[in-house]
Amino acid sequence: MAGYDNIKDYGFDKRTADERRELAIKAGKASGEARRRKADFRKTLNMLLTAEIDNEEYKPILESLGVACTLESAILMAQIKEAMAGDTKAATFVAKYSGQSPEPEENRRNRDADTELKQARKQAVTGENETDEALDKLDSILKELHENAVKQETE
Repeated sequence: MAGYDNIKDYGFDKRTADERRELAIKAGKASGEARRRKADFRKTLNMLLTAEIDNEEYKPILESLGVACTLESAILMAQIKEAMAGDTKAATFVAKYSGQSPEPEENRRNRDADTELKQARKQAVTGENETDEALDKLDSILKELHENAVKQETE
């Protein structure tokens, strides 16, 4: 909810324009400092991750694969090693960052269908794009959701 109701109990409505301006200036400066701190953190982290390592366990393996011997590569190798040992969190990490999704296809389809349904409902309520094509699409989405619900109940 936007507007006066958001700030009425915090005393902002009792401040003068100059006081509000000063607070806005302080907030802007603090925001800039926080952004710079975060940017410096990311820069330092990337520098450290790309630094070359001399680890006796990982260096020969990484070199044999033709991969750079960096901390980043060693961390990824360690995650793969943990996943192979049965660590499900490590396996999820590897799957997620290798471009594979740990989420079942059915969940994605249901979420996409829900999004389409919401869009179709909005169009029906607001009158936007109120064509036979939009109504047919809404019907097909509702039918698919119903079929998925029935299918999940029977499983």
